[in-house]
Amino acid sequence: MLKRELETTIISKLFSGKSILLVGARQVGKTTLLKQIAKSLQKEIIWLNGDNPEDRTLLNQMNGTRAKAMFPNGSIIFIDEAQRLENTGITLKVIHDNCEEIQLLATGSSSFELTDKIKESLTGRKWTFKLFPLSFSELLYSSNIPELNRALETRILFGSYPEVINSPGNEKEVLNELISDFLYKDIFALKDVRKPDALDKLTKALAFQIGNQVSNRELSQIVGIDKETIDKYIYLLEEAYIIFRLGSYSKNLRNELKFSQKIYFIDTGLRNALINRFSPLSLREDTGSLWENYLISERRKKIEYDRLYCNTYFWRTTRQQEIDYIEEYDEKISAFEFKWNITRKSSVPKTFQKAYPNADFQVITPENYFEFLK
Repeated sequence: MLKRELETTIISKLFSGKSILLVGARQVGKTTLLKQIAKSLQKEIIWLNGDNPEDRTLLNQMNGTRAKAMFPNGSIIFIDEAQRLENTGITLKVIHDNCEEIQLLATGSSSFELTDKIKESLTGRKWTFKLFPLSFSELLYSSNIPELNRALETRILFGSYPEVINSPGNEKEVLNELISDFLYKDIFALKDVRKPDALDKLTKALAFQIGNQVSNRELSQIVGIDKETIDKYIYLLEEAYIIFRLGSYSKNLRNELKFSQKIYFIDTGLRNALINRFSPLSLREDTGSLWENYLISERRKKIEYDRLYCNTYFWRTTRQQEIDYIEEYDEKISAFEFKWNITRKSSVPKTFQKAYPNADFQVITPENYFEFLK
């Protein structure tokens, strides 16, 4: 059992007067985390699951009187797969508002459903936490940096889903099962997707473009659907925790790209499984892009778990000057360039240095990446 970063954080928020929402992709360990938290508590615990028809019917018919009768004072209520309820936000609000001294925790595997409905119903009544595949720091709890260095290529190729980590030698099979079983499940269940084949084709097209600027016009030509549908499907893929977007940084220069974006995958193993490419990094032409995706997705976990509230971007000009990744935190700018090949030198572009003289600049390689992530 691997310790999760959010365990201590969530326990610290219990009985603070707010409900707790734990959201994230399927199979990242949300239920396992709640069960681990439950073991440490000396309280009455009530488990309900939105995937269970009986529990779902019970919750869909919830009202104040029923909530008071079902959930005694001081109890902890876990509702797993809450996105399966008809009116998730209203149901959680009824329980929260009518039961005294209880703690409500709910999980959901699709942020567009939970976020849309719960924002209105639970305003000021909730803490929301995102759970990702296992982070570098979480793996470090049960390992050490030399061991993780030796496994670095494995993590880049196969990713960090808990079941993948726990199935050495069977990573390909596990990833293919994950893709076939759940990849688009939430999107198809909760949103009207009229062209599922186009959605799959789009996801694979994005897998070939990690680290590059993404053009909806180009994607439209590749996939064969209009740009508006491309934009809608990218939004759904992001809300289902399959991909995430990085916008361009633009402040001082007229020739900075202002409306461009890059798209990365939440997990590099998931990306490689989509295009069925698991060859060693030494034999690939996309090693640099995979390294970039791995580092940015891992850094994203750190930012979320540490509640850093910083803005993240890439930087590029019309003259193709570029910096891979930028963080803006309390008016401080930190710029990062990612290099898999440690012999390749890199320096901050003079244009960027002149426009942002106070910005920090670092080159992240396999020799120092753990300082960037832990």
